[in-house]
Amino acid sequence: MTDRKRPGRDAERLELLVVDDDAEIAGDLARLLERVGHSVEHAGTSAEALGRLRAHAFDVALVDLQMPGMSGLQLLDELGADDLDCEFVMLTGHGSIESAVTAMKLGAADFLTKPVGLQELDVVVRRAAERRRMRVDNRRLKLLLDRARPEGELIGSSPPMTALRTLIERIAASDRPALVVGESGTGKELVARALHAGSGRADKPLVSFNGAALAETLAESELFGHERGAFTGADESRPGLFEAADGGTLFIDEVGELPQSIQAKLLRALEDGAVRRVGSVRERRVDVRVIAATNRDLAAEAVAGRFREDLLYRLNVLTLEVPPLRDREGDIALLATHFAGDEWAFEEGLTDKLAAYGWPGNVRQLANAIERAKVLATDQTIRQNGLPPEIVERLTAVPVSATDAGLGRAGSLDDLNRQHVAETYERHERNKSQTARALGVSRRALYRLLERYGIE
Repeated sequence: MTDRKRPGRDAERLELLVVDDDAEIAGDLARLLERVGHSVEHAGTSAEALGRLRAHAFDVALVDLQMPGMSGLQLLDELGADDLDCEFVMLTGHGSIESAVTAMKLGAADFLTKPVGLQELDVVVRRAAERRRMRVDNRRLKLLLDRARPEGELIGSSPPMTALRTLIERIAASDRPALVVGESGTGKELVARALHAGSGRADKPLVSFNGAALAETLAESELFGHERGAFTGADESRPGLFEAADGGTLFIDEVGELPQSIQAKLLRALEDGAVRRVGSVRERRVDVRVIAATNRDLAAEAVAGRFREDLLYRLNVLTLEVPPLRDREGDIALLATHFAGDEWAFEEGLTDKLAAYGWPGNVRQLANAIERAKVLATDQTIRQNGLPPEIVERLTAVPVSATDAGLGRAGSLDDLNRQHVAETYERHERNKSQTARALGVSRRALYRLLERYGIE
């Protein structure tokens, strides 16, 4: 065989096992694979292969389909109950569609018919090894995820999340109101759920209300209830969310958006433990713990006259701040894996890039991005090109090595992004189609990058 090109000469060295009863064929395969830098061992029977596979962590095993005693398919079936990280490529001189389908059902990564050339063999082996790597990485992330997952789905083991979880544990049992602050999309409702789950009210209702979701009249009715005929359309009496949450917890999201008339009624409910339905003169006693959340600076809102100062004092006795995702780099891979689900893997290097992205929309933005990538995927792999265009544009412009260097996201990293785009553009002689392909973005996205960085 001529040495025109040695695929993988400078690539990763793999640990391989060739399982074939024909020692001559096995030797030929071993020599081919060793030429491109792999380490190869040989097993002459399926029984011998069983012992080797259970004793040593091979990256890929190339298994002959037809062997005396236990066949290659029977070997795959036998190993099905074992939790092995090894991938399997079936080799046979008598290939058939039926055999290939059976091998794939048993977990084989690929199926090749002998004789096979060096380049094809190396490509298939490396593809199988990449599949193994993604599965191992996914399993490792899921293990970390399970260790970091407290009650209420508050995922993360970064220092800010560890501190938040500790604070939740300390104040969950209190019946005092709590105020959860943080940027939009950080998971403030999950903090409220964790507080409720850790309290003595956990077996009682947790009722949620969004202060920005309804007009003033409807919001007042939703919170405090109304009597029949209180307003147009009130055809029957209805209890409000305070009454629905009696004995439990009421979570009021976007509390800073509440009109001042409702703020006054909320303050009265907190101070007196009683509510009055719209259109009623009767007060109803309720036992409710209120947890409020906001992405606004309520102290500044109070100074500006948009939020009642006395209500702020009632709410912020126990304050919890949810950190933005950009301050939780160590949690991003865990969150991405959680949103992807058990059956999904990630394109190589993508979790590192996700960790370097600023995530202005926080956890909600990450969840939506992963969901979009799943919808657009052609297999069970989350790929960069399936993410929203504005994220792809940013990730493509940042080499993974740059994120590993610990550079800041503003200033120096932005300069690095520009340099990367400019160098790619020049390397392809300012051909926009070729540059867009090299960067992995659309021509439209490339035009935006060129305009953004002033590159001509």
